Amino acid sequence: MASSEYLVEVKDLKEYFPIKTGFFGTTPLKAVDGVSFNIKPGETLGLVGESGCGKTTVGRTLLRLYKPTSGEFYFDGQLVDDKNITDLRRQMQMIFQDPYSSLNPRMTVEDIIGEPLDVHKLYSNRAERREKILHLMELVGLNAEHATRYAHEFSGGQRQRIGIARALAVNPKFIVCDEPVSALDVSIQAQVINMFEDLQEKLGVAYLFIAHDLLVVHHISQRIAVMYLGRIVEIADADELNTHPIHPYTLSLLSAVPIPDPKIAKESKRIILDGDVPSPMHMPTGCPFRTRCRYATEHCAQECPSLTDRGNGHMVACFEK
Repeated sequence: MASSEYLVEVKDLKEYFPIKTGFFGTTPLKAVDGVSFNIKPGETLGLVGESGCGKTTVGRTLLRLYKPTSGEFYFDGQLVDDKNITDLRRQMQMIFQDPYSSLNPRMTVEDIIGEPLDVHKLYSNRAERREKILHLMELVGLNAEHATRYAHEFSGGQRQRIGIARALAVNPKFIVCDEPVSALDVSIQAQVINMFEDLQEKLGVAYLFIAHDLLVVHHISQRIAVMYLGRIVEIADADELNTHPIHPYTLSLLSAVPIPDPKIAKESKRIILDGDVPSPMHMPTGCPFRTRCRYATEHCAQECPSLTDRGNGHMVACFEK
């Protein structure tokens, strides 16, 4: 039984995909390799990292869209498995990265948002169904006349609002937000981010906010976890991570964030990493970041560092920093 302090508790989650290597052989692709984190009710945990590091796989595995290789996931103190995922799915929803491909082009907005209500039988008559749909549309900033339109008739920002309304239809406690603003224009991103914050304040929903933009994640998250090659290398309070990063990979990510003040930007120094990200099919021994780290030693090649508390819940997986 997990701690009741947390709504979401993930312990040593692993997701390996078998890849064929010849007629009979297979090699595991280690998309997620021992991830652990907690999320309190009404809290936002940001999950950041390069493309391909396993962020999206973490979210999909939590919701059992992928069956985990190993590890435990507790939701509201209850261990999530194949037996109870159907019952718990109403309390856990997902908002996908591409707001167009995740919406059925043959369904109207009313039917898209109303489908979760139909599946879970959350209304007693058609009038109540429509009333709930219109309330959800109003909640995310859509007009009632949009109900009879199709997804292709909307802009990217409006499509994402439809996806958000669909996720909120079953009144979930936890939502996995898989890069929900990366496909949107910058001006629209700000509107959608502000809407996420307003909805969290009104409904008390918790988010796992997956993104690669540290500015966006810092703005919306209470805590941030940094992921590299299937592992979390640093996790801390959002302000603490932004002002006092420890792990060399986090330092590199933050150095790449654009600075609006040209004087400060000129004085700041970019940390350029050597080499490319190793293949998750052929992971380096020891620390997965050691092949690109300027602080790496022989110890790093022999043993993989675990997350250790450096004070105030600032967890770092590094021997040399």
